[in-house]
Amino acid sequence: MAPIPRLQPYEGPALFSYGFRPFFLFGSLYAGLAILAWLPMFYGGLQLSTAFAPRDWHIHEMLYGYLSAVITGFLLTAVPNWTGRMPLQGKPLIMLVLIWVAGRVAVTMSAWIGWQVSALTDVSFLIVVAAVMAREIVKGKNWRNLKVMVALGILTIGNIAFHLEAHLLGAAEYGIRIGVAATMMLVMVIGGRIVPSFTRNWLSRENPGRMPASFGTFDMISMAGASLALLVWIALPEWQIAGVALIAAGLVQTVHMARWAGHRTWRDRLVLILHVAYAFVPLGFILTGLASLGLIPAGAGIHAWTGGAMGGMTLAVMSRASLGHTGRALVASRMTQALYLLIVIAAFARIIAALLPDWTDALLHLAGAAWAGTFIGFALTYWIVFTRPRVKA
Repeated sequence: MAPIPRLQPYEGPALFSYGFRPFFLFGSLYAGLAILAWLPMFYGGLQLSTAFAPRDWHIHEMLYGYLSAVITGFLLTAVPNWTGRMPLQGKPLIMLVLIWVAGRVAVTMSAWIGWQVSALTDVSFLIVVAAVMAREIVKGKNWRNLKVMVALGILTIGNIAFHLEAHLLGAAEYGIRIGVAATMMLVMVIGGRIVPSFTRNWLSRENPGRMPASFGTFDMISMAGASLALLVWIALPEWQIAGVALIAAGLVQTVHMARWAGHRTWRDRLVLILHVAYAFVPLGFILTGLASLGLIPAGAGIHAWTGGAMGGMTLAVMSRASLGHTGRALVASRMTQALYLLIVIAAFARIIAALLPDWTDALLHLAGAAWAGTFIGFALTYWIVFTRPRVKA
């Protein structure tokens, strides 16, 4: 994301001067705190007034709570650059944050306020965000970025399905798969755009030589094939054809990202983490494909996607965008690098926990501690970045 070209006159708190500031800050805090609450819930030591089962509350709040906040922060900052229009600031931004907070409270208190009120409050956030984004893209006539709206729309449908399934059937299944699939579509669309771009920019300055391949026919085929495999998986996750399609998509995605010359970015951790995070996309496809064939537990692939790709990519984007859009140097501090290491540990611990039942408890605690440390640590480390004005050049 390039710097926003212009801003409206604004004299309020710096926290609400850009869309990324409150959503990255509160979203990351919530991601860490929610995991600290979920582990005691999972083991029966804590009960919340939610109508969701502990597993469903955990999954819902990661996909439709944390992730929705980060996506919103990213889009509120990126769309003005894409369209040339003014960004959302001040009171409208505060109202949007409050709608998100209301959704988190409503889901957690759904057993008390009723599932209908909870669902309406929670789902309204993504609907409002989609409406705001669509208005900006249409008014800015930035038609090529309407594809982002497709993934956002699928995520909204998944959230609605999640609430309906949880109430009518007692557990969500389609709502989970739709949410995960929409997340991966967003990671592939946005990651496929920014990872090679940032890599090319850095390599051209610091390490001339082989550059990332330009976007072409192969990349379009890889995206289409991955999207089709995800659609088949949503509908029939235990179908053997779904397994074969997912594994094939994973292999093609491996070649897709190998064309970005990620191995040449070792010296710039802000760029390297983008490649590391994206590597969990093909890994998730392959593991989920093996699960569809009945060879391994489903949790391994799901957590490669959610813990590795979603967690890693959102952390990478949040840290880079936060530094760049506040006028700070694009350099990963030692603390930021430690956070990158923690998210990778969290992802691998959770994947292995699904594959090795005898080690599940220990690895769950390791994954939970590393995840919480990552996102609470990010919020504390970047608190000044979010709450103070942009650094003047």
